[in-house]
Amino acid sequence: MGTKRYFVSACLLGQKVRYDTQDCLIQELLDRISPNQYISLCPEVAGGLPTSRPPAEIQFGSGQDVLNGKIPVLDISGGNVSLAFMDGAYQVLKVTQDFQATHAILKSKSPSCGSGWIYDGSFSGHKVHGDGVTAALFKQHGIVVMTEDEFLKTTF
Repeated sequence: MGTKRYFVSACLLGQKVRYDTQDCLIQELLDRISPNQYISLCPEVAGGLPTSRPPAEIQFGSGQDVLNGKIPVLDISGGNVSLAFMDGAYQVLKVTQDFQATHAILKSKSPSCGSGWIYDGSFSGHKVHGDGVTAALFKQHGIVVMTEDEFLKTTF
């Protein structure tokens, strides 16, 4: 059996790519997977959004709804950033497939990477069941998606 290969959200590895120019470094992730086991990007940055950007949320639906063109991803000022989210998701999917990754460790609650729970679109901190745009696309293509917490609970 070969070594698992992962896509990992860039912010979880300490890259300051979040909307607020911060990261979400999980040192234990770096301790548990070797550099040759993963590839990393930020889907939002890959889609052309700047590192300092207004927060964005999927508007009262899920990443699957965004991919299907049913609902938008809006930033807090009302700007539609759906195309950047979708473009970034498809770019990251291609890189992930080229790397032959079968698993993804994605930042929880993110409108791109959230898996299972995302913010509801009201910018109030309320969460709903659903996946972010990249997480939904990965699942469509058979990539096993987990949050950082789910990954850390797994045993090798």
